[in-house]
Amino acid sequence: MQIGSYSISNNLVVAPMAGVTDRPFRQLCKRLGAGLAISEMVASSPQLRATEKSQRRTDHCGEVEPIVAQIAGADPKHMADAARYNVERGAQIIDINMGCPAKKVCNVAAGSALLQNEPLVAAIVDAVVRAVAVPVTLKIRTGWSPQHRNALRIARIAEDAGVAALSIHGRTRACGFVGAVEYETIRAVKQAARIPVIANGDVDSPAKARDVLEHTGADAIMIGRAAQGRPWIFREIRHYLDHGEALPPPEVEEMRQLILDHLADHYAFYGEVTGVRSARKHLGWYAASLVGGDVFRHDINRLETTAAQIAQVNRFFDRLAANADRLECTPAVTTTAASWVEEALAA
Repeated sequence: MQIGSYSISNNLVVAPMAGVTDRPFRQLCKRLGAGLAISEMVASSPQLRATEKSQRRTDHCGEVEPIVAQIAGADPKHMADAARYNVERGAQIIDINMGCPAKKVCNVAAGSALLQNEPLVAAIVDAVVRAVAVPVTLKIRTGWSPQHRNALRIARIAEDAGVAALSIHGRTRACGFVGAVEYETIRAVKQAARIPVIANGDVDSPAKARDVLEHTGADAIMIGRAAQGRPWIFREIRHYLDHGEALPPPEVEEMRQLILDHLADHYAFYGEVTGVRSARKHLGWYAASLVGGDVFRHDINRLETTAAQIAQVNRFFDRLAANADRLECTPAVTTTAASWVEEALAA
């Protein structure tokens, strides 16, 4: 897939996810087979640029190229300024967020709320494309409600403004993450578009990735929630697309080392206090389907130091390794990912 002057090594993209796709996680996903990874969204408001959170989100030091920064906002001038600012901070591709359905984003008329205002969509994408010399991409949904699907019109607006690629989550803003994904709409946009189209929504297995690519004709697929706690999904999909066969689950010792490497990078990025708290959700996701995962999650959320977290990870994997060389998953997970995060933040 080609985005502007950048040739992407494969057709697997890490979706931007607030609180998840920080630099350590993006680096890990790239190492495990993703061709492209998009940053957490960065607010376009100039007043927020100096905050610790924004500074981290625009820190791309040592990141595997091409570097993609996603910006969010509803003011064309602020969005243009944000694009320039992020390019100065190392971004090589700017992605515009018009897909986030979160209330706190939509309540300020940003994210997927923008899909209700096509003239403003045009003004924003035109301002951002004109502001920077790097490729600009756009993330959208199929519309703002099932009664108001306008992805085809938004795609034409984006193309006319010079957007280099389009990502589509196959649900409307009103649907959030519930209900069937509208792959037919993504297919229709791809058939009409002259730019690369990336399909997003409920791709959670190698076979699903193949089916979505074949059905929509999309140039690439974007994976979000399925990579939480399972970043090796990218190599699994890559292998399946290339060879038509499934890879075995990771070995226990490989997963232990992968998690320890992720933690080391995570702690270095955030520091001790913030690093320990923000690592809890990742550790909960890693252990979600593993035998004893619920007990591990409960314990890890009460630890306050990096050394204690690392020791707990090693104890957990010592028990797993004593019983099997490869991962063994429980038949069902009884606790939702959302509740793990809530518990981790409350601890």
